[in-house]
Amino acid sequence: MCGIAGIVGSKLDGDELEKTLRGFERALHHRGPDDRGFFISKRSNSGLVSTRLAILDVTEAGHQPMQSSDGRYTIVFNGEIYNFAALRAELSDGGHQFRSHSDTEVILEMYARYGPDCVRELAGMFAIAIWDEVEQSCFIARGPLGVKPLYYYEEGEQLLFASEVRALLGTGLIPRHLSGHALCGYLLFGAVPEPLTLVDGIRALPAGHYLVWRNGKIRLTKFWDIQFAHEESSREQAAQQVRDALVESVERHLVSDVPVGIFLSGGTDSTTLVALASKNKTKELRTFCISFDDPNFNEGEVAARTAKHFGTRHTDWRLDSINARALLEQFIESSDQPSIDGFNTYCVAKLAHDEGLKVVLSGLGGDELFGGYRSFEMVPALVRASRVTIALSALRALAGKALQNDFASPRTTRFGRYLTDVPITPAAYWAMRGIFTPKEVGRLLRRYGCEEISTEGAIALHVPPQPTLEDEVSYLEMTRYMRNQLLRDSDVMSMAWSLELRVPFVDSRLIESIQRIPAALRLAKGKQMLLDAVPEIPQWIRERPKQGFTFPFRDWISREWQDVFRRIEAESPVPLKSWYRTWCLFALENFLKRNEMAS
Repeated sequence: MCGIAGIVGSKLDGDELEKTLRGFERALHHRGPDDRGFFISKRSNSGLVSTRLAILDVTEAGHQPMQSSDGRYTIVFNGEIYNFAALRAELSDGGHQFRSHSDTEVILEMYARYGPDCVRELAGMFAIAIWDEVEQSCFIARGPLGVKPLYYYEEGEQLLFASEVRALLGTGLIPRHLSGHALCGYLLFGAVPEPLTLVDGIRALPAGHYLVWRNGKIRLTKFWDIQFAHEESSREQAAQQVRDALVESVERHLVSDVPVGIFLSGGTDSTTLVALASKNKTKELRTFCISFDDPNFNEGEVAARTAKHFGTRHTDWRLDSINARALLEQFIESSDQPSIDGFNTYCVAKLAHDEGLKVVLSGLGGDELFGGYRSFEMVPALVRASRVTIALSALRALAGKALQNDFASPRTTRFGRYLTDVPITPAAYWAMRGIFTPKEVGRLLRRYGCEEISTEGAIALHVPPQPTLEDEVSYLEMTRYMRNQLLRDSDVMSMAWSLELRVPFVDSRLIESIQRIPAALRLAKGKQMLLDAVPEIPQWIRERPKQGFTFPFRDWISREWQDVFRRIEAESPVPLKSWYRTWCLFALENFLKRNEMAS
């Protein structure tokens, strides 16, 4: 696990290039405090940077940037390749002699043999950059589901890239202009939608894509996407299929040369990971939980009971408002792009880090894959109801407009907006997940100095053909809410504590194994498919109503920043009505201030 960065086709002289690379090292040090290094090409026109958190082959042999034995290829790599041992054996059979036991060297040799398509063989999470000294080209790639981030900026023939947006801004080579289109998406959903970033010109390399730079031009190629399809299956067959896939995924994610822990709450997803991981008797399993005095949020007692049941070494941190408020400022400073989430991950990551851990597993992704959100019921119901009433278009439009008024709640206003839209799943999904309405977004864009932009494209999200409405919701939850918010926040907030966060549910091999299970089974209410697949889940978890991994965040932030919040509410051109809308603008303004952004 690392921070990576680079500049290719550089217009800088030798000293300036090295200065820029060392700046990348400093900016990404928190992502990899164990080792660091940089590489400059023979023509001094390109360079790569790595800051390393040593997980596999923690010796000097795993140092990055790493070169091939002939010196042609140089790699920097962020992530983990869980099937590297099998790939290594295959390459060894083909005659390659390895100098290390790292997955980095395996990727390097895979690329040397198979070129860009080697990424199709990698099971894991990754962001990769490889410089080819002979072809004078650079290959960068991001994993199938986008667990690890990678951002790039193109100016003429020059390409810069890095694991974090702020590392790119720190070079001083990129104009600090606010992107109106990105701001529009952020205000609509509470997270900046990839491939956009709030900095005009900086883009996220889309998940499941690779990019090749050659002669000052880039070519983007898509190599993976989610595609649900239905095959006849009984409930028992489907449960066994899910179990086999989960067991294999958890085993993959436990591969490490350092201890691995698990974030444990009172929910089904994290309990599933503990239940399956506890079968590995070769390593002590550690679990971590945040608990609270407020019973409406506290899952500590349930998590402790579960940990005792499975025999883990459990650590609980009773987080009170005093400690939380002390961490809030650090949390804000650790953010890369604004979000309405992330503090929960920041706190539990600190706990694991303080206990000496470098690697943890998280149950993130279980809800998206097995139907754990209300959206799986509400969005299809909205679409079907809209289809029934479409013949009564005038009445439908009238009702929609009536619900869009200054006195209605944010969600009621969004539903009203949905009724006036074309009845498609993305519009209904926005009605469930949205933050501000298009009309409000227009006013807020002007407030922050941007021209008003049509929101239709931002709401009409692309969804490849899927078998059912429920599958469409699953696709949207995984590629929008999970990818743009949950995964991004989890990466930034865990790496702020130099902690590698692994997500066994967010695994391409797992998804490929179960994506043909009919939605009626895979997305059965109450995540029944997951409960069927893992009978080891205790009864007290099965009977417990769903409770997200949430904190008493509203009370903490309102006390800490009362004056700031009042100012934001007073200056807002739209009624904020709820704390998360105020926080959305607070996080945005903090980002703009810290990065000296201009519209």
